[in-house]
Amino acid sequence: MAKRFYVTTPIYYVSDVPHLGHAYTTIVCDALARYHRLRGHQTGFLTGTDEHGQKIARMAEERGMAPRAYADKFADAYSSTWKALEISNDDFIRTTDADHEAFVQELWRVLEQRGDIFLADYEGWYCVACEQFYTEKELEPGNHCPVHKKPVEKVKEQSYYFKLSKYQQPLLDHIAAHPEFIQPENRRNEVLAFIRSGLQDISVSRTTFQWGVPVPDRPGHVIYVWLDALSNYYSATRRKALAGMWDDDVEVVHMIGKEISRFHAVYWPAFLMSAGIRLPSTVFCHGWWTVDGEKMSKTAGNVVDPLKLSSDLGVDAFRYFVLREVPLGADGDFSHEALLTRYNAELANDLGNLLNRTLGMIEKYFPNRFLLGVETHELRAKAELAREELAKAMDAFQPSIALERIWKLVRECNAYVDQSAPWSASEERKREILANVHEALRFLSNLIDPFMPERAVEMRRQLGVVQSGWPAWNAGGDWHVEKGEPLFPRIDDDKKAELLARWVPKKDVPVEDPNQISYADFQRLDLRVGQVIAAEVVPKAKKLLKLSVDIGTGKRQVVAGIAETYQPADLVGKKVIFLANLKPATIRGVLSEGMILAAGEEQVVALSGLDRDAAPGTKVR
Repeated sequence: MAKRFYVTTPIYYVSDVPHLGHAYTTIVCDALARYHRLRGHQTGFLTGTDEHGQKIARMAEERGMAPRAYADKFADAYSSTWKALEISNDDFIRTTDADHEAFVQELWRVLEQRGDIFLADYEGWYCVACEQFYTEKELEPGNHCPVHKKPVEKVKEQSYYFKLSKYQQPLLDHIAAHPEFIQPENRRNEVLAFIRSGLQDISVSRTTFQWGVPVPDRPGHVIYVWLDALSNYYSATRRKALAGMWDDDVEVVHMIGKEISRFHAVYWPAFLMSAGIRLPSTVFCHGWWTVDGEKMSKTAGNVVDPLKLSSDLGVDAFRYFVLREVPLGADGDFSHEALLTRYNAELANDLGNLLNRTLGMIEKYFPNRFLLGVETHELRAKAELAREELAKAMDAFQPSIALERIWKLVRECNAYVDQSAPWSASEERKREILANVHEALRFLSNLIDPFMPERAVEMRRQLGVVQSGWPAWNAGGDWHVEKGEPLFPRIDDDKKAELLARWVPKKDVPVEDPNQISYADFQRLDLRVGQVIAAEVVPKAKKLLKLSVDIGTGKRQVVAGIAETYQPADLVGKKVIFLANLKPATIRGVLSEGMILAAGEEQVVALSGLDRDAAPGTKVR
């Protein structure tokens, strides 16, 4: 039976239009959904909007609008933004949908029948922006919310409570039995610490406002927005588009920001335990984005508009950057300059140029048709290894690692063209070389499909192929290629300046000093701890050694001019600082895929090192 996979974004609060943070979560989920569809898995993908609560009621009132009209405006903004960003969700849920509200009331009745809801008086500190109560020890000085840094309100009302304390040990038991339930590990540890500190019963109804789902048979009470909102993930699976996506054999994944981990990894599973419903497979908590080292805010004028960037640079280029730039789970810093640098280096130069020059040679040497009948399989093993390692990364929720692995294959293809030199080969050899690269490009077009779906289709159009799906190396075919416009047109300095002026507030664009680099420039250096696992002399090159270096995500081959200082045997096992994103080069006929850092000018006197041990792949910053 084919695997079944269901992924959800958080449902976004209708308090403003989508920004970088919302787009990032949604693009990650889209890439996961597209990947699983590519594998032939039955896949469901849900996103939507969270529309109830005191905050929305107040914001609507301030604008002279009814809450529903206010929610409609922003729900439409989210829906249209996701269409523009090529998001392939199967359903879009709103917590004001009648079928969802009916389910929330149904869930309330079940929790009540289980004896897990009771009436009591409540008095405590409440943040309207968070829709969350805080204890005094959780507040910052001056009774300020630890998230929004604004004063909280003292709330006193009669409220229904949920017996969260009852589920403290069941939650601990479940997490112990299923460590994959909360990811990454640091977020799991935070949740465990919160649970072990002692769970308190939580208020699940309100009487001070009415914009919410009414509590069944309890006039004046509305259901707490988080009980309402979290239920969407399950209520949507009772619709036709996602029917059966909460069955026991489905891998259910909630992708969320780290700030709402408590609700998704404590409250929601406790509600489900009470209702007798299976728990999701994984709650994955990703990090936050800053912009050029600063928190995004309207006041600072640095809120990143995904539609503006996508319109100017292309949707797939924006998708690629946010998926590639930061490992999922870590915090990231968004730099407009880094976006343009990665665009030119990896999209325009590496992939775009590979496609462009390959098709140019095919059209030049075989203008009528291109018969892929003879191939030497020189790239097949590398392509199939890339496919398997991509699958391993995506199954582990590591899209940045998956893209890094794809780009290793892109670099290998470029090196193959350089080393094979079809322009000076015989006609038969030309056909073999170009057949291999053509097939590798078709293979690559399928590998990039989850991440850059529109450009993947355009690649196949230019290649003259229609096959899509989980790639397998083909023995050949009879294709007519059609070279088109560059897949990713290179951005020159004038265009770069124009884009930065459009994207970045004028005061924030630095005056360039040719003797200095920016912090963003430094961040572009992918420095890692590497461990030398093999070393040998490069023949007929007295200064060069060929090293194999483990950088955590795989092995890299590098040529280093250190033979006059080090013997090969002295280097094996040595930890070094490795520059992982240096463009590959062929030195004395040997491919070099990076650089190890060393001291010395004309002659190396020492290699870079560490004052204590660190695992290969550890970032250096």
